[in-house]
Amino acid sequence: MELDDLPAAEFAFPGPLRDQLVAAILSGAKTSTSSLVLGYERTDEPMPEVGQRSAVLDSEGRRVAVIETTDVRVVRLGDVDLRHALDEGEGYESVAQWRAGHETFWHSAEVRAELGDPGFTVDDDTPVLLQRFRLLHTV
Repeated sequence: MELDDLPAAEFAFPGPLRDQLVAAILSGAKTSTSSLVLGYERTDEPMPEVGQRSAVLDSEGRRVAVIETTDVRVVRLGDVDLRHALDEGEGYESVAQWRAGHETFWHSAEVRAELGDPGFTVDDDTPVLLQRFRLLHTV
């Protein structure tokens, strides 16, 4: 399959956070990611599946790497484990740090606009998609 034929994998929004996340993927430090299940439901986007390959986009929209999904699970936000938090490659040392960082992002104006809910908030029962992946190729 050609790189241009793969579905796009976009981490955060274009800008400094995406640049940081893409750099962590390219270095091999980032092997997991978290998404709101609600985001998939609102856009009718299919959730990732094990074995799926995707092209990682940088902030300029360039395809810079290919990743393959190795595990997908949906858990309550309150049940995210330390291994997942560490494997996000963002320097988190605890689940509490991971959650604080993700709540800041998920409560941002950009995410709330994308969800169409200016008052959106998460709690322990919010369903979160936890995805593990491996880096197959860099461009």
